[in-house]
Amino acid sequence: MKRILILGGRGMVGQKLANHLETQGLASGEAFELTLHDIAPPSDVTAEDNRRHLVGNLAVAAEGAALAAERFDLIFFLASIVSGEAETDFDKGWQTNLWPMWHFLEALRAQHRAMDGAYVPRVIFTSSIAVFGGPYPDKISDEFLQSPQTSYGAQKAACELMIQDFSRKGFIDGMSLRLPTICVRPGKANLAASSFFSGIIREPLNGVEAILPVPDTVRHWHASPRSAAGFLAHAAGLDTALLEGRRALNLPGISCTVAEQIEALRDVAGNNVVALIKPQPDQAIAKIVEGWPRNFAPERAKALGFVAESTFREIIDVYIEDDLPER
Repeated sequence: MKRILILGGRGMVGQKLANHLETQGLASGEAFELTLHDIAPPSDVTAEDNRRHLVGNLAVAAEGAALAAERFDLIFFLASIVSGEAETDFDKGWQTNLWPMWHFLEALRAQHRAMDGAYVPRVIFTSSIAVFGGPYPDKISDEFLQSPQTSYGAQKAACELMIQDFSRKGFIDGMSLRLPTICVRPGKANLAASSFFSGIIREPLNGVEAILPVPDTVRHWHASPRSAAGFLAHAAGLDTALLEGRRALNLPGISCTVAEQIEALRDVAGNNVVALIKPQPDQAIAKIVEGWPRNFAPERAKALGFVAESTFREIIDVYIEDDLPER
């Protein structure tokens, strides 16, 4: 029985991943037990819920040590604060997005040593395309250097290096997945600077006005929540020897402008829905977004079997199918 831990399990991607695993299983076909850990308690647990729910704060080193002592086989490290919050609150960003990773990896290393090297968990970390900074080529290849232009990106890059080194030493078997911006996110907007990419689709489809804080010429790299869960599940069964020591991957997605997003929405829902998008420039958001990458050529990930949508229309269709509330 494989024991799986999702850190940040109450977040949107954590929930999508848990649902994916429960409905589709592991690629290996193994049975598993699923534990979700987050800073906030779940509000919707039912008697039929077979998941184990833990509540705690990974910023407390002892919390990570207690989890590591359980010796999970497969660990998804999704816990973090989002880009906009990490940028506006410098101290909180580093305390939340960097140090918990260090303390948790150290705790896993202690378990590795206690087991005389027999315990080597698979650790999959959700990194971000924010680890890159301009000037950019037309498409970012797998050889492009990291040069983050935000605190969030720097924090993610630092965690990637820790995953790389602890794996090199054999304490863990880790991977860092540089997720595209996940769109269309269900639920309410969060503090991520990228939140509007989802908002200009989600809100109009729900009959609500949406604010567009950047020009419609802005180009970005997207994948759906369904794809995000698929990326993580695929990584769980991947032979990491195929990474040849390079443990961070740029993942597939769709490069499109905001104008192209809006046209895809028009194709799906018509002019009246698009009319709910209201331009309202926000220089703070525009400055953050200006430093983000716009297009990728993720050949390594594709060769390893990672897949995503091929059009932004498909991403909208996924939201409608998976998450649009009945009205």
